[in-house]
Amino acid sequence: MPPATRPLSALCALAALTAVLAPAAPAGAHDGTRLRFGACPESVPAPAAPDRVECGQLGVPLDRERPDGPRIRIAVSRVPASGTPGERRGVLLVNPGGPGGPGLSYAVTKRAKLPERVRRAYDVIGFDPRGTGLSAPADCGPMGGLFDAPAADPVPVGPAAERAYLGSLRRMADDCASGAGDALPQLSTAGTAHDMDAIRSALGEERIGFLGVSYGSYLGAAYAALFPQRVGRMVLDSVVGPWDWYDFDLRQSRALLRGREVFFGLAARHGERFGLGRDAGRVRDAYRRARDGLAARPVDGFGPAEFDRAVYRALGRTERWAGLADGIRAYLRDGDPAPLRPETPFDSAASRTYEAANRTVKCADGPGPAPSRVVADIRRTRRLDPQPVLTGMEASVCAYWHHRPAGRTPLGGPEAPPALLVASEHDAVTPIEGARQLAGRLPGSRLVTLHDDYSHGVFASRGNPCVDGTVAGYLVDGSLPAADVHCAGPGLPVPEPLGPREAG
Repeated sequence: MPPATRPLSALCALAALTAVLAPAAPAGAHDGTRLRFGACPESVPAPAAPDRVECGQLGVPLDRERPDGPRIRIAVSRVPASGTPGERRGVLLVNPGGPGGPGLSYAVTKRAKLPERVRRAYDVIGFDPRGTGLSAPADCGPMGGLFDAPAADPVPVGPAAERAYLGSLRRMADDCASGAGDALPQLSTAGTAHDMDAIRSALGEERIGFLGVSYGSYLGAAYAALFPQRVGRMVLDSVVGPWDWYDFDLRQSRALLRGREVFFGLAARHGERFGLGRDAGRVRDAYRRARDGLAARPVDGFGPAEFDRAVYRALGRTERWAGLADGIRAYLRDGDPAPLRPETPFDSAASRTYEAANRTVKCADGPGPAPSRVVADIRRTRRLDPQPVLTGMEASVCAYWHHRPAGRTPLGGPEAPPALLVASEHDAVTPIEGARQLAGRLPGSRLVTLHDDYSHGVFASRGNPCVDGTVAGYLVDGSLPAADVHCAGPGLPVPEPLGPREAG
């Protein structure tokens, strides 16, 4: 949409559960501090019988410093505990990550994977954080060309390409300022933490349990810093470290290089199966030929940026590695990158909201880098590998952000209660050093490490009895382990053989 006709605010009036910007309620009117649950939108899946899911909206101030100012609505879901009253332990808020990820359906999908004793003990509460899903969805319009197909190469090489790259970041920041308007500084982790406390109050709970995965761990640490007396049992899984977002993104980009080398080695060990070479160097060369080919001649809107997104997604879970190797082989053989394309188009409405919320949250949470540092870090990373994966470097746009936060989001602190942290030893998306550092900001916390594992998302995700039993015991019984816990992991996967059609 051209700028003249594109909405100027992410807080437009929408139907059903979609968040709206509304004037302050008059005296005596419903003030949004109570939750009334009813039917859920069709996007929320139904749990297996006899469980049920119910949804509602909670009105909260857009700006907590202006409680009588504009309000937004937060979409909330609940799957009640299935056990007896004596088994109940309260509510367990869950967050799937991001920033930018909606969580309304997560109450159903994550709960289905939780150990039974946890399902019996807790009402599982999902919610769309502000700026996501149905809670004041962020709108950054074209985001400086992010959704172009093919998009510009995300790894600039040479001064002209670096200037063009910085120009795209500036346009993205301008688009977000135009789209979000006055809401720009309010779509933050601290804002969502205050919304979580509003949900707690509306549910009539003195404390809340919390399970946060990936960015959800960052959100949980922020809630513990702001409301330490309101924290119940808290599990932080696949932990984001307590750094500025740009610094985290940079660490992740280096961890992705390490994880990709492991992928190259796996593909080489199964060279007959994947057909990319029998040593890691040959697999690496095949990878580079594929990316170089798509950079020189994109296929139906699929170029180097789209290739890097596919790699970024695959490196987060080892069960996706075989599909990535097969996709590279298919492209080199047939010139068709179709196996690498995502099932959901990148420019879908949900993706546009996710990408916009991701940048608005990261840039609202703390200071951004100088443009000169962005270029210098890209050059340093390219010296490590000429084809790095920079897909996760979202906070680079904060170099041009229109609102400069005075400080950064507090995470943990001396008054924060202990939590149980969970990490995969070789997770490239949230490197384990982040969990170790965040544990130091949550005194008395314990870390559960899944060794010999390379995936993102561990508890009630990897199917590891040691991890799942330890976390379930803490959530239900309330006692942290006496020391950090070390669990044996699965190692690298053994790929299944190709079928006749795939092999041909």
